[in-house]
Amino acid sequence: QVRLVESGGGLVQTGASLRLSCAASGRGLSGYAMGWFRRAPGKEREHVASSNWNGDLTYVVHRVRDRFVISRNNANNTLILQMNGLRPEDTAVYYCAAGPASSIHSLLRSSHEYEYWGQGTQVTVSS
Repeated sequence: QVRLVESGGGLVQTGASLRLSCAASGRGLSGYAMGWFRRAPGKEREHVASSNWNGDLTYVVHRVRDRFVISRNNANNTLILQMNGLRPEDTAVYYCAAGPASSIHSLLRSSHEYEYWGQGTQVTVSS
């Protein structure tokens, strides 16, 4: 069992930065790929970024690739999403997730591939 807890959300103005953290506890994350998703009001949950199980491979969706960075530290079981240049359209609840990886190179992009989810952290960007 893996427990994920997100933190770092908040209310910011356009152009600000936020650093979201996801702390994992329970069994170790070895063999688990991780990712960030978000759900904006009235919209479907969407994938934002992924990391393979040791953090040396990452993927960020095109629409935020120039502003968001995902990183992972397995030594302290933490997943980070650094968000810069925030825009009102980034307003959403952000979720971290962990899923079993078939190989060290695996990057999971679909929510169906993830087994564990955090409770989410709200990010609100005012114009």
